[in-house]
Amino acid sequence: MAELKTRPSDEDVDAFITSVENEKRREDCRTVVRMLSRLTGEQPRIWGGSIIGFGSYHYEYESGRTGTWMRIGCSPRKKALTIYIMSGVDRHDELLSRLGKYRTGKSCLYVNRLEDVDLTVLEELASASLEDMRRRYPEQRDA
Repeated sequence: MAELKTRPSDEDVDAFITSVENEKRREDCRTVVRMLSRLTGEQPRIWGGSIIGFGSYHYEYESGRTGTWMRIGCSPRKKALTIYIMSGVDRHDELLSRLGKYRTGKSCLYVNRLEDVDLTVLEELASASLEDMRRRYPEQRDA
């Protein structure tokens, strides 16, 4: 079985954020990192060279495939700030209805600018996702 390429590293998170060309995206990312650090009580780590992740959990699919992944994270991508809602975005319809302007993928929330969303609702969404992940995967894993 192939090994996941997206794994945690010891890269410097602040240096990574500082390297982001778009100043607005850089500042938005710093804001989200501060929020996720506070909510998780975890230090941020770089995963796969471009994702800032917090905490980790071990999963096993019915197929037998296993792995370790972050509980929540973000990435200052070129097109949008991506927030990784690992419990699944579709579990949080009520919060999303109050969030503001965004796009989604299965576990990704894409925000062009933080001014486009309600930060209080974003924090509620992150907290709800973390609580769901703690219920589903109570054991914290070292990654």
